[in-house]
Amino acid sequence: MTHYGTWVSYTGTARLALAAVLLAAAAALIYAGIRLPLPAGPARPGRKAAVFMLVAWVLAIAAFLACLVVYIQQARREGLAHGLPPDHIFPITFLAAGVTFFIIVTKGRPGGTTALTSAVIAAMAGPMVFELPFDLVVMARTYPPIPPHPALYRALFFAPLLLIAITTLSLLTLSPLARLARATFVSFALMLAVFAIWALAGFGYPSAPVPFALNVVSKLLAFVTVLTLFLPLRAQAQTGGAQETRQPEPQEIG
Repeated sequence: MTHYGTWVSYTGTARLALAAVLLAAAAALIYAGIRLPLPAGPARPGRKAAVFMLVAWVLAIAAFLACLVVYIQQARREGLAHGLPPDHIFPITFLAAGVTFFIIVTKGRPGGTTALTSAVIAAMAGPMVFELPFDLVVMARTYPPIPPHPALYRALFFAPLLLIAITTLSLLTLSPLARLARATFVSFALMLAVFAIWALAGFGYPSAPVPFALNVVSKLLAFVTVLTLFLPLRAQAQTGGAQETRQPEPQEIG
């Protein structure tokens, strides 16, 4: 097992089992993308529901920060609070979020506040598309384990983090531009397929070239998945606008 980084890599049958589960999930997504009537817009929440979603999102962030303080303090008490290894992925994530924001704010229809709000939500949701399945893969293998109850401290760290991911993704329903498309299912399935390849390589910390490359590719596919929610609607809006301009010619009465 590789102990470098913040989680323990997969080995043996665990590595094969993880890859099989990820490939099965990817295949299910492809099947759903083929069978479902798409594109389809999610149900838009009402004003009260939207306020509740925003409050839940803020509370999830606050809970994570509070739990993170407890987690770090306990790690320091046990002498396990060492410096984190270098993070070379964050600049790529930040750049991908910026590109996603720029594309939606400049190409979204209609523009103005709607496009700006949608672009902000999409830029935040991109990392969460990656983070949600990623956390489920590594949460039981974080390193070093925090005594006296490693499972408890893992839950303390990951439970609010998963809530942040879920509540952030739920904010996508606030955008009138977001619509599920077949490309959305395909992109997310491709991300899980890259996860499966990463699993076969041990799903190790991205310090070596192979896990680093697989981490980057899967992160970029997460942002592509979010972009597919917005780009199909632009084409439909243009088509709809063209249809509206074709008014039937009045028939002569005589």
